[in-house]
Amino acid sequence: MGKNLVIVESPAKAKTIKKYLPKGFEVEATMGHVIDLPKSRLAIDIENDFQPEYIKIRGKGELLKKLKKAASKADQIYLATDPDREGEAISWHMANFLEIDLKDECRIEFHEITKRAVNAAIENKRSIDIDLVNSQQARRILDRLVGYSLSPFLWKKVKKGLSGGRVQSVVTRIIVDREQEIEAFIPEEYWNLDLILKKQEDPIEFLAKFHSEDGKKKTIANEEEAIRLSNIVEQSQIEVLKVSKRTRKQKPPLPFTTSTLQQEAYKVLGYSTQRTMRVAQQLYEGVDIKGRGLTGLITYLRTDSTRIAEEAVRDSADFIEKNYGKDYLGGNQTASKKKNVQDAHEAIRPSLIDLTPDEAKASLEADQYRLYKLIWERLIASQMAAAEYFVTSVDITASSLLFKTKGEIQKFDGFTRVLRVSGKSEDSTLPELLEGQELIRVKTAKEQKFTKPPARYTEASLVKILEEKGIGRPSTYAPTISTIKNRDYVVVEDKHFKPTELGVTVTEMMKEYFSDVVNISFTAEMEDRLDKVADGAVNWVEVLRDFYTGFEKSLTTASEKAESVTIMDPESDVDCELCGRRMVIKKGRYGRFLACPGFPECKNTKPYYEKTGGICMKCGGDLVKRTSKTGRTFYSCSNYPDCDYMNWDLPVAEKCPQCGSTMFQKGLGKRKTIYCDKKDCGFIKPNE
Repeated sequence: MGKNLVIVESPAKAKTIKKYLPKGFEVEATMGHVIDLPKSRLAIDIENDFQPEYIKIRGKGELLKKLKKAASKADQIYLATDPDREGEAISWHMANFLEIDLKDECRIEFHEITKRAVNAAIENKRSIDIDLVNSQQARRILDRLVGYSLSPFLWKKVKKGLSGGRVQSVVTRIIVDREQEIEAFIPEEYWNLDLILKKQEDPIEFLAKFHSEDGKKKTIANEEEAIRLSNIVEQSQIEVLKVSKRTRKQKPPLPFTTSTLQQEAYKVLGYSTQRTMRVAQQLYEGVDIKGRGLTGLITYLRTDSTRIAEEAVRDSADFIEKNYGKDYLGGNQTASKKKNVQDAHEAIRPSLIDLTPDEAKASLEADQYRLYKLIWERLIASQMAAAEYFVTSVDITASSLLFKTKGEIQKFDGFTRVLRVSGKSEDSTLPELLEGQELIRVKTAKEQKFTKPPARYTEASLVKILEEKGIGRPSTYAPTISTIKNRDYVVVEDKHFKPTELGVTVTEMMKEYFSDVVNISFTAEMEDRLDKVADGAVNWVEVLRDFYTGFEKSLTTASEKAESVTIMDPESDVDCELCGRRMVIKKGRYGRFLACPGFPECKNTKPYYEKTGGICMKCGGDLVKRTSKTGRTFYSCSNYPDCDYMNWDLPVAEKCPQCGSTMFQKGLGKRKTIYCDKKDCGFIKPNE
C-alpha cells in the first residue's frame, strides 16, 4: 500500500480520525481556512463576473509549506474537511493549492467520527462538488459586497466603526420591529372569573374557568361585567352538564437540528448559541473517553435535518428494549418535511448509542457532559413510544353561564421516562363527576388582567424566528448574534434583546435606502437561490448579478441623499475627577470604557463595568458585570481588588426577605432557582 495523506481542519479532529485509519495513513490539519479573500479590500472583480481574488491567509505560510511537503510524499490525498458547503470550499482551495485535478476522487466526507464512518468515507471517495463550492462562493461574495459597501457608508453617515451585513441587518431589523410593536402596544383590560368547587360531602376542591354565556364564548371586558356574571353564579344552581373522557397521546420530539439544539440548550442549560456551537464542535471532533480513547461523541453539528441513519435506529431500538422493555419501542423514525430543509446530513445524535452520559461523565468537562446528555436523551426519546394520558373534560353550568375544567392523569410514561417535558409537572386530578350532579361553590374568584405586548426576543426565540423565516443558516446564527451585540446595535436586558438608539437609527436608514437588504422575504428568497446553486440549477454569477444591479443603485442614491446623523455616546453616572464633567461610555478595541467628553482638553479614561443593581454583601459596593478570560460572564464587586466577592449567577432585583441581601438566579425555566448567597442565611425562593 502506498502512503496516504488525509487533510482535515482541526488538530482535535485529526487526532480522533488517526486512531481509526489503517497503517500507512497520515493526518494533517489546515487549522481552519488557509486561503481566503483579503481583509483589507473588496477583492471582487465586479466587471469580470464577480471573480474573487483569493490569497494565502497571513500567518499560514509555514503551515502551507508543511502541507505541500506532506502531499508531495503521498500517493493518495484525501480531503476530509467538514461535510458542508464551507468544508467543500476549503477542500477546493486545498485541491487548487496542491495542484490536484478537480476531477480526481480526492474528497471524502463523514458525518460522525467513528471507525465505520471514516472507513466508509474512504471507500466512497468522490471528486470536488463544484456546485457546492459555487454556492459557498456566492454567499461569501454576496456578504463581502454588502459588508464592504454598507460599512463605509455607515461610517460616513452615522458613526465610525459600524458594520452592515446581509444577514445581520435583517436580524437587527427583526429586533427593532419587535421593540416598535411593544412601544405601540395599548393594553386592554379583561377579567378572569374562576369558581372553586367541590362535591357534596367530598373535601376535594377543583377549579373551573368561565367560558361562555348563552352558548357564545366571550371575554369579560371590565369589572362591571365580572360582577354581573358573578352575581348570576351566586344566584344559580351549579351542576355538571357534560363529562367527556378520552386518551391523549403525546409524541416524542424529533432529534436535534442545529437550530433546535441551540434553542433547547438555551432554554434548558442557559447556553448562548456561541457556547452551544463551541461545545458541540468539541464533542464532534472527539474527546478522550476513559477506556475508549479519543472518541467522536456526536454526529456533525451543522444540519437542518431530523433524519437519522438506519443503523442508529436499530442501535436505539436495541438500547431501549434492553433498558426499558418492548413497550417503550416506537417513536419518530421519519424525518421532518419542513420547507427549505437541505437534508444533506442526518440529525445531531450520539455517534455511539451505548455510550451513556453517565459512562462518559467522568471524561467530560461540565459543559460537554450537559450538552452530550441533552443530545443523547433527545435521540433516545425520539425513538421511544408516545406518552399516554387519561383526560377528563367537564362542562359546568350556572344558569346561562358555562364553565370548563379538565383533569389529566398519566397512563403510560413512554418517552418521558428519559426526557423531561417542559411545562409538565404532575397529574391534575378531578373527583369522579357525573352528568346532572349538583356542585357546591366554595369561592368565586374575580381577577383583573391586562393584555401584554409581545415579548422581546431571547436567543432561543430569535433563533426560532430566523429559522421559520428562512434567514441565514443555523450555522450563521451564533456569529450573527455576536456581531449585532458587539456593534452595539442591541443590548441584552434580563436575557432579552433590546435595540439601542444606534440600532434603531441604522435600521431606519437601511429601511429607507436599502429596503431589499433588510427585507425578510427578499433575504429568505436569496437563501433559496443559493440552495439552487448548490443543486446545480442556477448559475452563481447570475445570482450575484441580479442582486448587485439593484444594490448598486441603492448605494448611489443613499450616498447622495441620506443625511448624516449624530449618535451621542451614552452618559454614565460617574463624574470626571479631573474636570467635573459627567463621563460618557465609549467602545474601543477592547470593549467599553469611560471617557471624559472634554477630550482633547481632558483625556481622562476609566474602565467601565455595567452595574446590575445588586449590592455586594461583603462591603456594600455595586455588583458589576464582568467577563472572564474564557468569555464567560460573572458578577463581582466594583471595589475589586479591595473586595474579592464574585458570583457566576445573575443578581436579581428582589431582596432576600430574611436578611435583605441581593439574591441571585441560577438556571432557567423549571430549573430556575432564586437564592440568597449570604452566609448564615441560605434562603431559597420557592419556584412558582
